[in-house]
Amino acid sequence: MYIHRAIEAFLAKALKQFPACLITGPRQAGKSTLLRKFLKSHRYVSLDDPFIANLAKKDPKLFLSSYPAPVIIDEIQYAPELLRYIKILIDEDRQNYGQFVLTGSQVFSLMKGVSESLAGRIAIFHLYPLSWQELQPAISDSQYNARFLPKQIIQGFYPEFITNPEMDKRLWFSSYISTYVERDIRNIKSITDIGRFQTFIGLLATRAGQLLNMSEIAKECGISQPTAKDWVFILESTYLIYLLKPFYNNLSKRLVKSPKLYFVDTGILCYLMGISNEDQFMRSPQAGSIFENMVIMEMRKRYALEKQHAQFFFYRTGSGIEVDLIIQEGARLNAFEIKFAQTLSKDMTKALSLFQEEHPCKSAQVLSLQKEKTPLKPGISSIHWSDVD
Repeated sequence: MYIHRAIEAFLAKALKQFPACLITGPRQAGKSTLLRKFLKSHRYVSLDDPFIANLAKKDPKLFLSSYPAPVIIDEIQYAPELLRYIKILIDEDRQNYGQFVLTGSQVFSLMKGVSESLAGRIAIFHLYPLSWQELQPAISDSQYNARFLPKQIIQGFYPEFITNPEMDKRLWFSSYISTYVERDIRNIKSITDIGRFQTFIGLLATRAGQLLNMSEIAKECGISQPTAKDWVFILESTYLIYLLKPFYNNLSKRLVKSPKLYFVDTGILCYLMGISNEDQFMRSPQAGSIFENMVIMEMRKRYALEKQHAQFFFYRTGSGIEVDLIIQEGARLNAFEIKFAQTLSKDMTKALSLFQEEHPCKSAQVLSLQKEKTPLKPGISSIHWSDVD
């Protein structure tokens, strides 16, 4: 069963305008399946195969002559040496669009090589696990059914669970984490204490939706603060976690203040927290934070394609007043409070009102489980979390 992805239309357009395209995203998000189904006229080669990756690293010219364009090169980060030679081939025929389609699951190191070699020649996309919109045709329940919501949050959004509904979730997540650590992590940095690194991931899961206190988590894990920073960087660069930066008018402050921590997929988050069924989820004191995590990542999936220049932040004052999500599009601000609730009150608008006093907003909304749009006070309304424009 192939699930059509929202990225397809954007990718088709880019292939007519750029010699190369790059799709980054976490492992198992569906990059390879998408490209093999969507670009059947392209050859396909994966650098996950150590022999092929070694050929690409040792003799890029031979590799590229063995797999001539148009070609899909999967997991390009295993042979970044290819990028310089791909640039040479592109420059020989700049108007030949869609020659090279690349994928990668290690974003920061990969983007450095791309920016150095293929600037102006490549369109870049981020593919996350499935969105609710993409899931719609594949599920029988209403995608916004309150009973179904916890079940889907616990299962997460990786395509494997849709194509193989009998899959044991805990076994899959356990294998995913093990493979992730053994392959991606060790490829980026030599980490000798794998057990402690996995403990570190588990400690982060208990802090999802909270400010990331690096010194606190380093102490609890028994590592130095610089090591904790390195490990957070690795987890972010390989799409396991997502860091939401604080909003400040002063841009320099955004870089030094603590971000909030989220996981790219709520299935992995729930697995790490030991939540395996709907009853456990509803009883968990972290249910609201996990729901907030899901909504923020859902917005990231949407904006990654439709409004790529939007920036995401949260807002927090020294007195603890906090707005969960600020989306900035140019000079326009959209502010959102996220509530795992169907019963709403005007008290939920306090933080939004205070933010609006200092920062005029295009919109200020409470995102909740309530289906009907409900005015809460002038300029602020509640809408269902799925109805954001």
